[in-house]
Amino acid sequence: MNRDLTKGKPETVLWQFCIPLFGSIIFQQLYNIADSFVAGKYIGETALAAVGNSYEITLIFIAFAFGCNIGCSVIVSRLFGAKQYREMKTAISTSLIASAILCLLLMLTGIVGCSRLLTLIHTPDTIFGDSRLYLNIYIFGLPFLLFYNVATGIFSALGDSRTPFFFLAFSSTSNILVDILFVSALHMEVSGVAWATFLCQGVSCILSLFVIKKRLSAIPTEGKVSLFSIDLLKKTALIAVPSILQQTYISVGNIMIQSMINGFGPGVIAGYSAAIKLNNLVITSLTTLGNGVSNYTAQNLGANIPSRVKAGFRAAIKLVWILCLPIVLLYLLANSLFIRFFMEKPSELALLSGTQFLKIVAPFYFIIAIKLVADGILRGAGLMKQFMTATFTDLVLRVLFAFLLSRQWGYVGIWCAWPVGWCISTLLSVFFYRKAPWKQP
Repeated sequence: MNRDLTKGKPETVLWQFCIPLFGSIIFQQLYNIADSFVAGKYIGETALAAVGNSYEITLIFIAFAFGCNIGCSVIVSRLFGAKQYREMKTAISTSLIASAILCLLLMLTGIVGCSRLLTLIHTPDTIFGDSRLYLNIYIFGLPFLLFYNVATGIFSALGDSRTPFFFLAFSSTSNILVDILFVSALHMEVSGVAWATFLCQGVSCILSLFVIKKRLSAIPTEGKVSLFSIDLLKKTALIAVPSILQQTYISVGNIMIQSMINGFGPGVIAGYSAAIKLNNLVITSLTTLGNGVSNYTAQNLGANIPSRVKAGFRAAIKLVWILCLPIVLLYLLANSLFIRFFMEKPSELALLSGTQFLKIVAPFYFIIAIKLVADGILRGAGLMKQFMTATFTDLVLRVLFAFLLSRQWGYVGIWCAWPVGWCISTLLSVFFYRKAPWKQP
């Protein structure tokens, strides 16, 4: 069901729109959590370390998928808010065609370069083979990853956050069952984890595209709809490319940090692999809520109602803080239980390093939540230079402090780098939001 985000009380509109988005990303993250859970529980700590090590590289591909999602979503939101339906359909087909070309390039790059990248980040010999196997299978599933993310962006642009939720709830649950089947019953080990994700994500992608086609055919338009537009591609790229760069910078930073962590051995790698999955569950969820704020902002600016954006900012902060509170409490009080969830018999070092990460990072989720809401508004308003500045500051500081503090405090120093980057970049994001040129006094 399509939804107009320019009408109704902003707080109510955002809650009704963003809560299904939050549920969707929880199920989306279950793909990665299921991989780590099955690898750690049914194969062993080494397999968990291999999947976790590969995960940092997969985030580069996810960065491109995210950029395609948000670029398409913001432009389609603006056109939908302005009721320019013919141009909106052209923007959608343009995004799909561009994504197909991008996907081909990414697959070729991945096939050629992933082994070299694993070597570059000092992947231990004990997990190198499984890491490479997992990545090779993952690369063949890139078309599903990209097209599913574009489809999700289209749903969000049309104000529909429920349909992706239902797709993901079904496919993520299936992924867990197929993971266990392939690994425990068919003894496929790490390859079984990767193929399960491939199959279940493929189902989500195909179903989503089918529903999008039906949904668009029900929207009346006058005149012939063009399949491709250079002008709309440029507008989409102005949003998509900085978003891709943002996520790529973060991924490259994470890979650099992973390289530092790899120097501490498989125990710390396994503990970090479990903890970072739990951390990314939160950060990706908050980022997705920020994307919802981008759609809200774009629709209202497209309809020329900028006054609703300020109210939306306040409502979104309240929403993300309410969602953060139980997560922070759980990560602080039950961190050992969560880390053990990924490993049958964790070593003392794996358990210690994972729990310390959660204790240090979790309290700062309230801070990063503010940044991600402000970033969502900056993206929706097309203020990408400001958005990129705040993001790049976070990345540079996180990598720099990880390097410096690890020399003093070992891997615990690396964990402390997260809050430093988050706090400073949040101040920048809020500053840029408050100085936005379109805001009314």
